[in-house]
Amino acid sequence: MKQVLHKILSISMAVVVIFTTMSFTVDMHYCGNNLVDFSLFNKANGCGLVKKQSIKSCDNPEITKKSCCSNKQVIKEGMDNLKISFDTFSLKQQKLLVAFLYSYINLFEGVKSEEAPFENYHRPFVIRDVQVLHQTFLI
Repeated sequence: MKQVLHKILSISMAVVVIFTTMSFTVDMHYCGNNLVDFSLFNKANGCGLVKKQSIKSCDNPEITKKSCCSNKQVIKEGMDNLKISFDTFSLKQQKLLVAFLYSYINLFEGVKSEEAPFENYHRPFVIRDVQVLHQTFLI
């Protein structure tokens, strides 16, 4: 139980470090007040209702209307000032690391499995069904 708790804590710490140092951008496309599309990695696709605005000039004095669609972008910047504390190891730390890695890797060596001695024998003949006899069933 203690080992499982230790693994869960180490995994959760790794996840926290990854998410605090990672930066990402969320791109969203709204039509009016409704969210139509969002994207984490690419630009959000439009709904097709975006009107091209005409250029206002002397030849075209009419007023252009704004589109009902809008794009919104949320940017989350990650931390970039982490201090690397494992760039220099003392000789004792290097020996400990090598010994730990060697013993950890050797934990997973394969063990030759012996054949089961009962494979060549037949199963015993069941005279009665004990579960039905005592009316004990797993539900």
